Amino acid sequence: MTTGDEYRTKALELLARAEVESSSSLKVEFESLAAAYLRLAEQAERNEALIVEFELPRKEKSKP
Repeated sequence: MTTGDEYRTKALELLARAEVESSSSLKVEFESLAAAYLRLAEQAERNEALIVEFELPRKEKSKP
């Protein structure tokens, strides 16, 4: 399971909690958190597609 999938799973869990929540303010909070987790899933997918290549600087030999 990718990180994006894990975030989507959490979003679905939060939406399920929102469905059964009797308090309208808590329902809104759960829905808001679910939306945030979906945004995280999208960002995680973009990050996974990103390839970063770099070379570490070489140490110069000290002269005696």
